Amino acid sequence: MQPITRPIRWGILGTGAIAAAFANSLRHVTDTTLFAVGSRGQTSADDFAQTHDVDRAYASYSELVADPDVDAVYVATPHTAHFENTMLCLGAGKHVLCEKPFALNSAQIKKMVALAKCNGLFLMEAMWMRFIPLIVELQRRIKAGEIGQVQMIQADFGFRAPLDPQSRLFNPALAGGALLDLGIYPLAFSALLLGNPEKICSLAHVGTTGVDEQSAYVLKHKGGELSVLASALRTQTSMSAWVYGTHGRIHLPKQFWRAKEMVLYRNEVEPESILMPYAGSGYQFEAQEVVDCLRSGKTESDIMPLCDSESLMETMDTIRRQWGLTYPNESQ
Repeated sequence: MQPITRPIRWGILGTGAIAAAFANSLRHVTDTTLFAVGSRGQTSADDFAQTHDVDRAYASYSELVADPDVDAVYVATPHTAHFENTMLCLGAGKHVLCEKPFALNSAQIKKMVALAKCNGLFLMEAMWMRFIPLIVELQRRIKAGEIGQVQMIQADFGFRAPLDPQSRLFNPALAGGALLDLGIYPLAFSALLLGNPEKICSLAHVGTTGVDEQSAYVLKHKGGELSVLASALRTQTSMSAWVYGTHGRIHLPKQFWRAKEMVLYRNEVEPESILMPYAGSGYQFEAQEVVDCLRSGKTESDIMPLCDSESLMETMDTIRRQWGLTYPNESQ
């Protein structure tokens, strides 16, 4: 792929809350501009464009991807549309950053990756956690051996949402449930620090609407390390993470996936508090990675490679198989 030497012109596919957060985050990204937005109707596209100072507003996704001046598209639609929307963008020759979860299953991801490679296009899952400054610092300190060899990870993400059978959280037709929406974060955190699991044991409570309302996962890794993880839609959890090593431990006390602080405990040493605040929602760091890759002529991120997205989804596929849980529209 030829490097793009001018500022990257973004299009956003979708106009919901996460699209708005991404649009606001682009203000903190260098060498880029928010150029176009596509919605399912002209009114919502125009409203979004006016709010976020976007030059071009399209009443359909197909019109957005047909714009020859758009370089890259951020796919900000619900889970069930990620595969279709990403394939649409790639088929139109657009580089893509697709919101997580990348797709509904690993079979869909393989098709997405194949089309991106066939067309020589950049593709990345928007796993923004990997690019948060404190998560990068956490990896650095672990690699430096500051807590010794990592032996165990604990992480959870859960909140009590009102039970609404039609909402995207509880509707099976919208791939609802805790796993894809929330569980993906502790699972991705585990994979980042310990790699892919060799053995997976999981349990879920499937509620009256047919989705997993809470679930827990125990993973065993190559060196015998363990990950003890959980997610929930009807239970408030600590939303924190612990990383336990042979010579100490690290605590990310709240919202570990977007953390701005952590506490390092080393044997016989006073705890060290590390603060790394940042402006905005934090989506700017993944967006900057896409821009840097495109300006370097890269079709894949070294920080969030496509193989990691495939492996993470394979883990979630295995977990759902253990529950016997499928989504009505995942067969495409």
